[in-house]
Amino acid sequence: MTAPTQMSRWVQVFLEAQAAEMDAAQNTLLSYARDLRGFADWLQAQGTDFADACRSDVEDYLIDCETQGLAKSTRARRLSAIKQLYRFAFDEGWRADNPAVQIKGPGRAQRLPKTLSIAEVDRLLDAARASPKETLRNTCLMELLYATGMRVTELVSLPVAAARGDPRMLLVRGKGGKERLVPLSPPARQALASYLAERDAAEETARKAGKPPSRFLFPSHGKAGHLTRHRFFGLIKDFALRGGVPPSKVTPHRLRHAFATHLLEGGADLRAIQTMLGHADVATTEIYTHVVDARLRDLVLQHHPLAKSRKS
Repeated sequence: MTAPTQMSRWVQVFLEAQAAEMDAAQNTLLSYARDLRGFADWLQAQGTDFADACRSDVEDYLIDCETQGLAKSTRARRLSAIKQLYRFAFDEGWRADNPAVQIKGPGRAQRLPKTLSIAEVDRLLDAARASPKETLRNTCLMELLYATGMRVTELVSLPVAAARGDPRMLLVRGKGGKERLVPLSPPARQALASYLAERDAAEETARKAGKPPSRFLFPSHGKAGHLTRHRFFGLIKDFALRGGVPPSKVTPHRLRHAFATHLLEGGADLRAIQTMLGHADVATTEIYTHVVDARLRDLVLQHHPLAKSRKS
């Protein structure tokens, strides 16, 4: 395949291949696009492009990113995108080499995921149940999120077909199109059944008015056809305010952390948690053992009599 003449075309063809051949998630494609276009802008300012850039150009770009104060994780992600692009370019015959192949990334600074206590989660759930509008939908959203540990994109884009028949487990399509089964707790099943009855009644009314049915469990009139991540983010902040939980502590992903941490504290098997979270590597899941260890350490330091300073 002949190499494209413009860097924007390189990015476009690369993204199309990732979508078609690797079934890359939309969020992954958007991330690649941002990172590669940023690199392209930098190369253009240096008077070069993807086709002629050498290893030193890539290294200088990463140094520039560090000078800007970008986090290690951001720099590591950008280098990964560049490596993927050049691997694709090499495979396609656009370049005879991969200038980024031997460059080591900055690594990621390991930080323990922040989570929520069981009491805080209970207050969020209570706030959802007391929603002045869309009560059953909001309750269902929160119950499903905490019961399964789904990523927010997985949650809002659930197909309604997955919820039919009072399921004990949900089939979730995760990153890279990988599917997994996640069990539902009794409260989540009850919330799902109640919301589904209301949703189906509304769909029937819409059908009689000539409107097509939605294939999503949480439909919306927007372009995506389902509730957006941005909208759900706003909802969960509202639940935090009304539930007396600091909004700065509450995000959809933190509920995912809470799901994993609370399961581990309750004695759940790490491999089972890995499967439910959809982690490809158990090492990713093991971070939650450090969260539990840190909590236990804090508990001892706060309450053990020998850990307290004694007055002489």
